[in-house]
Amino acid sequence: MYSTSGFAALAALFMATSAHPQPKASFSWADTKHLITFGDSYTYVQGTHGHQNYSFIGDAFNLSFDAVDLLSNRIVQNQTATAEGGPNWVEFITGCGLKPGLTNPRDCEKQLWDFAFAGSDISTEYTPLHHNFTVSLVNQTKQFQQYANPVLSKFVNPAKTLVGFWIGINDIGDSDKLDVDFLTFYNELMSTLFQSVETVYDLGYNDFLLMQLPPLDRTPPNLIRAGGPLPNKTMVDWYDQALSNHSQTFRLSHPGSKVMVFDTNTFLNGVLDDPAEYGIKNITDYCASYDQPYINTDPAMYGCQPLSEYFWFNTGHMTSHTHEVLAGEVEKFLHEHSAG
Repeated sequence: MYSTSGFAALAALFMATSAHPQPKASFSWADTKHLITFGDSYTYVQGTHGHQNYSFIGDAFNLSFDAVDLLSNRIVQNQTATAEGGPNWVEFITGCGLKPGLTNPRDCEKQLWDFAFAGSDISTEYTPLHHNFTVSLVNQTKQFQQYANPVLSKFVNPAKTLVGFWIGINDIGDSDKLDVDFLTFYNELMSTLFQSVETVYDLGYNDFLLMQLPPLDRTPPNLIRAGGPLPNKTMVDWYDQALSNHSQTFRLSHPGSKVMVFDTNTFLNGVLDDPAEYGIKNITDYCASYDQPYINTDPAMYGCQPLSEYFWFNTGHMTSHTHEVLAGEVEKFLHEHSAG
């Protein structure tokens, strides 16, 4: 005989399972047709319907859009279309938006639907917006839930979709001088981050890629900062460990999910330690004229090396070449975590 509480528990389990059908096919990067991404300037791509230099579509004052807005939007590829002076990692791993000019995501073999917003933190619960038009991560996933998914669900198959999150670069930088216990604080950030992951999971998406932090303690400003870098290596490691721990918890508590954590920090530190292997000649500086109109064709005019020889694009971002190097390793990682 089952007790009343037992029946209630079984009913709750049935409802939860019905809301998110199980099981699903195993993840395969080769068979993946769509990449949906959220994050900050390391991930955003410019869209014709986006906020200039910040987003693919919309901003905090223009969060809503309809099917016509989304499907007529195009990825822009030019010198200012990302924060890297060229394609970034999501464009490299999908091959979508690499060519100069405009790209319709639906024309790509792996479609890229990018809802990252440059300058974004996880939530204003912890750190303020960089601008009044900034869309935080929690609002990126709400925007996706309310406006994008109803459109994309008509042709995007969740079983052939990878959802990527790369966030935290601004969070750790905006909070590095707070008087808090950082171990506790980073775990609070992760709890909120995974509420956003949950929002997307509840829409039927199961495969997730979470990116750890880049080596922020080795940015050019941090190399010369008196008293040592902020955030320092320990803080970066604490943040990354919190991300890994919460990823494992989410994976175990969400049947059918595939949650992959890429160790960005270890890989990029390896690139910084052995840059010649990747065609990089300058790891400590950046070209101060990175945003000038002829920097790509005549860097010597500005007293610079070719931008592809730098690891850092500016004080806080990596060059497009570094993103390409990173993307190659991410693709390798995704194939290694594919079934079969």
